[in-house]
Amino acid sequence: MGASGETRPSATGVTRAPGSSRRDPGLTLRVDLGPDAALGPGKVLLLERIAATGSITAAGREMGMSYRRAWLLVDALNRTFGGAVVATRQGGKAGGGAGLTDLGTEIVRRYRRIEAKAAQAAAADVVALSGLVEAAQGRAAADPTD
Repeated sequence: MGASGETRPSATGVTRAPGSSRRDPGLTLRVDLGPDAALGPGKVLLLERIAATGSITAAGREMGMSYRRAWLLVDALNRTFGGAVVATRQGGKAGGGAGLTDLGTEIVRRYRRIEAKAAQAAAADVVALSGLVEAAQGRAAADPTD
């Protein structure tokens, strides 16, 4: 499920949550935005986890990365899009925190929309390719010389 509780269909029509097994047939999308600028599932998932947890540290931890790595990815997004994608609050009695800016929210929304359209367009071909892999694995399992 995504940060707001939604599931997203894979290219095969099977819904899977962010971070699900890459062994499942599906489509992974990276949008190249310039020579040194790309947006892919990892950065978008990080933004979604920041929105859900209210913390860069917690989001990074959930994804198995350090605060520094998470912050560097956020900083790269800030530079790519020319503005803050995450707003932070200083700690104190109420504690610190983080959340997405309007820009960050728009980036996630547009990426997920592109991803859904691409998955829908590629669904039949992903299923066909997956079938070819399954057939090859079946032939290999049936061949006693391997």
